Amino acid sequence: MEHDGQLQLYAAVASRLKEAHTRVRALQVPEGVRMALTRKLLVITAAAKHDLAGAERRLERFNADLDEGRFPEEDG
Repeated sequence: MEHDGQLQLYAAVASRLKEAHTRVRALQVPEGVRMALTRKLLVITAAAKHDLAGAERRLERFNADLDEGRFPEEDG
């Protein structure tokens, strides 16, 4: 049973990561900001391999930041 729950959580996180990548690609922001956002998503993706629940929390914060228009500084 627990294994099924983990698989469902993994599928949900994977789907939400895909949606987040789509949102980032659609943003009208400087390329450096887009790159910083993409790196954050890649870190969350990597974290999901070892800490699925933690990655889900990080993704939740990432999406909240996007919703509020809080973007990282452009890399220089």
